[in-house]
Amino acid sequence: MTRRYRIGQIVPSSNITMETEIPAMFRARELVEPERFTFHSSRMRMTEVTQEQLEAMDNDSERCAVELADARVDVMGYACLVAIMARGAGYHCVCQEKLEKRAADVGSPTPVITSAGALIEGLKTLQAERIALIAPYMKPLTAKVVDYIQGEGIEVVDHLALEIPDNLEVGTRDPMALVDLVDEIDHTTADAVVLSACVQMPSLEAIQVVEDKVGKPVLSAAVATVHQMLKALDLKRIVPDAGALLSGRY
Repeated sequence: MTRRYRIGQIVPSSNITMETEIPAMFRARELVEPERFTFHSSRMRMTEVTQEQLEAMDNDSERCAVELADARVDVMGYACLVAIMARGAGYHCVCQEKLEKRAADVGSPTPVITSAGALIEGLKTLQAERIALIAPYMKPLTAKVVDYIQGEGIEVVDHLALEIPDNLEVGTRDPMALVDLVDEIDHTTADAVVLSACVQMPSLEAIQVVEDKVGKPVLSAAVATVHQMLKALDLKRIVPDAGALLSGRY
C-alpha cells in the first residue's frame, strides 16, 4: 500500500513560490520513489520585506501552526528565511520549538522545519565551510542574513543583494536569470553556492544548471527545506535534478 504524507506549509501571504517549488520537488521525487504527498498551507500577512512587516508576520506564525495541526499534517515547513534570521542569532531553534509546542498543545505533535534552519543544516550536511550566496533582499537585511550564517560557523566569502523590497515582485523573477547572476559573485574559494537565500525567489530550474556550470554543490533555501522535511519524515533525501544535497548522497 502506498504511504501518503501531508506536507504543511506556513507561508507569507505574498509568497507565490513555496507552494510551487516545494511541491515540484516532491512530485519529481514521486517519479523515482513510492511515497506520495499532499500539500496544505496557512498564510501570514506580509507584502513588503521590511523589518517591521517581517516581525509582525512572524508573530502570527503560531496561529498558522495550530491551523495546520488541525489538518494532522506530518511535517510543517516555515517559508520565510529572512523573517527568522532578522530576529537574531539562533532564532531558528527558538521558532521551531515554539511552533512545535503550539502543535503539541492542540493534540498534534508535528516536526517543524524552518527554511532558515534548513539552510544552515543543509550547508553543514554538505560540509560547506565557505559559501557564496545570492539574496533578493535590501542590503541591510542581506547583511543580517550573512551575519546569521556566519554566526553558525559558515563563512560567507561573497554575496549579492538584489535589493527588491516588494515580495510579490521577488516571486515573479525568472529563475534562469540566476545562471548569469552567479558570475557576479566570487565563488572560487567557496565550498558551495546558495543560489537563492530566500524561499520566495524562484531558483529550482537553475539549481542543476548552475551546479554543472560551477562544478560545486549549489542549493537554495527551498532545496534545503525539502531535504530537512524528508529527513524529518525518515525518507530518502532524493529529488532528481535538484542539486547535490538532494542527490541521494546525503
